Amino acid sequence: GYTVDNLSLMALSLSVGFVVDDAIVMLENIVRHMEEGEPPLEAAREGSREIGFTIISMTLSLAAVFIPVLFMGGVVGRLLHEFAVVITVAVLVSGLVSLTLTPMLCSRFLRPPGGSHGRLFLASERFFDGMLRTYDNSLKWTLAHRRLTMAVMLATFVLTAWLFQRIPKGFIPTEDTGQIFAFTEAAPDISFDAMAEKQRAAAAIVRQQPYVDQLMSSIGASSINVVPNTGRIFVRLKPHAERPPADQIIADLRPKLAAIPGFRVYPQNLPTIRIGGSLTKALYQYTLQAPDLRELYQWGPIVFDKMRTLPGFQDVNTDLQITSPQVTVDIDRDKASALGVSAEQIENALYSAYGSRQVSTIYTPTNQYWVILEVDPAYQRDPTELSLLYVRSQAGKLVPLNSVARLTPTIGPLTITHLGQLPSVTISFNLAPGVALSQAVDLVNRAQRELGMPATVVGSFQGTAQAFQASLKGQGVLLLVTVLVIYLVLGILYESFIHPLTILSGLPSAGVGALLTLMLFGLELNIYGFVGIIMLVG
Repeated sequence: GYTVDNLSLMALSLSVGFVVDDAIVMLENIVRHMEEGEPPLEAAREGSREIGFTIISMTLSLAAVFIPVLFMGGVVGRLLHEFAVVITVAVLVSGLVSLTLTPMLCSRFLRPPGGSHGRLFLASERFFDGMLRTYDNSLKWTLAHRRLTMAVMLATFVLTAWLFQRIPKGFIPTEDTGQIFAFTEAAPDISFDAMAEKQRAAAAIVRQQPYVDQLMSSIGASSINVVPNTGRIFVRLKPHAERPPADQIIADLRPKLAAIPGFRVYPQNLPTIRIGGSLTKALYQYTLQAPDLRELYQWGPIVFDKMRTLPGFQDVNTDLQITSPQVTVDIDRDKASALGVSAEQIENALYSAYGSRQVSTIYTPTNQYWVILEVDPAYQRDPTELSLLYVRSQAGKLVPLNSVARLTPTIGPLTITHLGQLPSVTISFNLAPGVALSQAVDLVNRAQRELGMPATVVGSFQGTAQAFQASLKGQGVLLLVTVLVIYLVLGILYESFIHPLTILSGLPSAGVGALLTLMLFGLELNIYGFVGIIMLVG
């Protein structure tokens, strides 16, 4: 029931190299028999009989590599399950084909060597003979210097472990999907009209980018952001052939969008797979939680300011907005009771003035219109105008609001976010090009230790960063389990405790080659690179 998607297609692409291995070994041995003078049918029969056990060993050991992957938990396990099944089945089928179809085809189509050959054949033969002599000389030298060979192998093993610790690690690399998403944010006390004006200015800057095909811009509270001082810009880029990479376009837009006064724009290249977390103004999230709201609001800005100074961090932002202007209406219960005014009447008056109370519906032949009650917009901008409101008492008289309540201008949170059951503050960030997620996680953890936060304030990564941490803990164990499974399979096949170790002794050099190649090209060890190392074990 699998589909041809990125993971199954990657498995099929990589299995192309594996499925021919068994056939090559089988074909080579049959050709050797024919070069010794045996007829094709006899050569195919003898060659396949000699090499059959080796084919079975190769196939089972390669398939066994992916047994631990099948039992992996978490997000990485779900992602790689389909990949492991597809490539395992492909390898098993290739082994069956090599033991049956390949010998039959050799007996039918192979011809005994002989006759004249062209210059290309002779040149290639000289090249292969040269390789064979080189290998022969190096093999003799190695067997003559056994202690040095063992020392080099041990040094390679140590170097592999050291490189695995040092190489920058990532999770799922971002891909250019031709889409850019941006959050916009203004001051907490901005009006709707001013927010709309700044949002239009940002959209105009994005529209001037020649590689933008379409864009959609909106502001106000939504299911993504419940605060009114935020907006969203969704950009669809032109086809790949007509533009540079999306990350380069984002880098070009950042300084232009930063020029809008009192307005911040956070563009991001949307990840291929969004894992957990919430859709924030940047890709990676770090969340602080505390049962005490005052303590949380004290440490939130401190951690935020510290993370802004960390090298390689971009678009560091927080959802903590605690400087929103507000007016506290403190009702004088005695006065209100004496004048026949209840708290409910005061609340209704405030909602009628500043809320969205529907008081009527106007019907026309083709449409209907809701009538919303509110004070004149000229009186909505100044909080001191609240004193001009009147509340109708139970006796029907109009009572000034400031005669039954004390109006106190203060500041407070625009919204109180929660993670689980506790109040939280989420700090999100992007990474500069060349900075791996593992480096960012280490920097944040080190900064947290340096700040010395109290035990009641707990910081943790969310979303992709959290899944990365979980996968990082299981990578080393998965490698060890994979090697152990290979050892058990080979031990059963060869009925020996030593021969599997001889075969597995090539793993350190393969690991060094893989890790050095990644570092040479400036690449991080992400989930795809880790899959490559798992396959190298096979």
